[in-house]
Amino acid sequence: MGVETSPSLVTSQVPAHGVTLKSILIAVILIPINCYWVIEMEVIRYSGHPVTISLFFNVIFSLFLVIGVNQLLRRFLPRLTLVQSELVVVYLMLSIASGITGHDMLEILVPMLGHAFRFATPENEWQQLFVPFLPEWLTVSDTSLLYGYYEGELPLYTVRTLLGWATPVLWWTAFITVLIFGMLCINIIVRKQWIEHEKLSYPIIQLPLQLTETPQNRLFQNKLMWLGFGIAGALALWNGVNFLYPILPELRTRVRSFQIFTESPWNAMGRIPFSLYPFAIGLGFFIPLDLSFSCWFFFWYWRFMRVLGAALGLRSLPRFPYMNEQASGGYLALCVLAIWASRRHLLHVGKTVLGMDTQQGNAESIAAGRDTSEPMSYRGATVCLILVMVFLVVFCYYGGAELWVMFAFFVIYYMISIAITRMRAELGTPVHDLHYSGPDEILTRTVGTRRLGRGNLIMFSMFWFINRAHRSHPMPHQLEGFKIMERTNMTMHRIIFALTLATILGSLAGFWALIDRGYRLGMEVRAYWPSLSAFGIEPYRRLAGWMQAPAETLIPESGFMGLGFLLTTVLMFFRMRFVWWPFHPAGFAISTSWGMNVTWSCLFMSWLIKWLILQYGGVVRHRKIAPFFLGLILGEFIVGSLWTILGIIVGIPTYGFWV
Repeated sequence: MGVETSPSLVTSQVPAHGVTLKSILIAVILIPINCYWVIEMEVIRYSGHPVTISLFFNVIFSLFLVIGVNQLLRRFLPRLTLVQSELVVVYLMLSIASGITGHDMLEILVPMLGHAFRFATPENEWQQLFVPFLPEWLTVSDTSLLYGYYEGELPLYTVRTLLGWATPVLWWTAFITVLIFGMLCINIIVRKQWIEHEKLSYPIIQLPLQLTETPQNRLFQNKLMWLGFGIAGALALWNGVNFLYPILPELRTRVRSFQIFTESPWNAMGRIPFSLYPFAIGLGFFIPLDLSFSCWFFFWYWRFMRVLGAALGLRSLPRFPYMNEQASGGYLALCVLAIWASRRHLLHVGKTVLGMDTQQGNAESIAAGRDTSEPMSYRGATVCLILVMVFLVVFCYYGGAELWVMFAFFVIYYMISIAITRMRAELGTPVHDLHYSGPDEILTRTVGTRRLGRGNLIMFSMFWFINRAHRSHPMPHQLEGFKIMERTNMTMHRIIFALTLATILGSLAGFWALIDRGYRLGMEVRAYWPSLSAFGIEPYRRLAGWMQAPAETLIPESGFMGLGFLLTTVLMFFRMRFVWWPFHPAGFAISTSWGMNVTWSCLFMSWLIKWLILQYGGVVRHRKIAPFFLGLILGEFIVGSLWTILGIIVGIPTYGFWV
């Protein structure tokens, strides 16, 4: 069931210009602060992890503060007041920048830049295997620069040090900017189909959409919202005090695991995680029932598959049921199915690009981009996407890879990106990590590391930072931004500038925050849990394994990836054929992930509550109670954020409400 539009969100028919000097300046000021904050949480303290959730809590907190200041301005300096469209632009720019900085992008890339040079030893044989072949312009090999980063307490802001880091930082910033601009081009092409024609539900946007409502924000006047806020905030406050003073009892909402079975084959099920995160229950309430049901159902499905493998003694398939492989096949299937469902629109786009769409009935697609309802024409978006692919492939060619291999790599990467974006648009999944299942793993399984060769494998390893997991993926935020703009009647002709600026600033600010903290603290020595060293070693350890034991096509892994593709397609077929079919294919694909293991019980709770409300109260009661669940999200995000800020200011460990 889709999310209903509140009457309070009805906007005027006059298009609003959100990309203004005020909104850009505010975002430019807040982006470095948020990037620094994310690094402090996720690297220095290894707590909080805001960008591992679909809705980044650091961005919601920043937006909440801006709204509070805006209310004061409305009273004392009304000329400086921000309207909803400007608040939306601030939210979008902060989301893009935070995702780039976070756990699955720059936090992995920066420790990779010099790790191979600093930690190469005779024992690991890296020097013989690949170190001389790493692209010099994408890495840092200067031992003095690396000493300052890993050991700390050395000055960063000297000409020699800054110039030493400048080349890889600028090249990677250019790569990230072009890569994300390619996502923007794809979103522009599918925007009208997925927003205006199919009218997907976009559950994730509900909180930022209602938070930014001006001038009278009815969400803040809703008593149910404040009830949910109070419950979630009180739990976060109490557990934060418990963290500092353990003598108080804990009202635990964070995940803990239980070993239910101890005898074979049932013990193959492993430990069962259980959590009651208020924000996850709140997000789950806005997910369509068939998906929330499928998420927790397939969580148990995979556990019983483990038991089945143990019972049958499948020793020849030691990793049965090959969940990562089936998940990657499922994501590719979701992309293909999304493209197939949009085939008429894409045919329209193709005809428009080629100048063949001249019929009167298709005048809308010809004119798309000449009015402010479109950020760019279809022809412009297509040409830009082609240029993006050319840049990415040539970038890799100069890094030592082959053109056809890297073309296939980025086609698969964008397919996974489209699948994630479609899931977020249609279903609003609170997590979507897809660990260790990117195009690098897909190609090495199906083609074989022996055929790919050293140059391609090195570039695969350099792109570990965009393929290790996909929790902070920027592409869904772009499309959700287009949806918010459509709901608030905003013009789109300047949004490309704002989102591209956020990408560049987010990348540079993320590099600055990570490198600065390294030179001040020493990432090898003082970071809480050496996450940067761990992220740095992962791609090179894998690369060494590929080089030392080259392999042909991995038959079991490739077969189970194909099986995942097939099962996802079959599930979609039955869903489209039978109204009563309870299983959603996206639930099958995402239920293998770390994030779903952590939140399955929350989604079960929200599914059960929503089912009971719709069963006995109907749609009207569902609409009335929805603010309560927005309050659960907001309350835990605000109070949880305050605990992290307190810890950074005072310099002590504090409670992290998330994992």
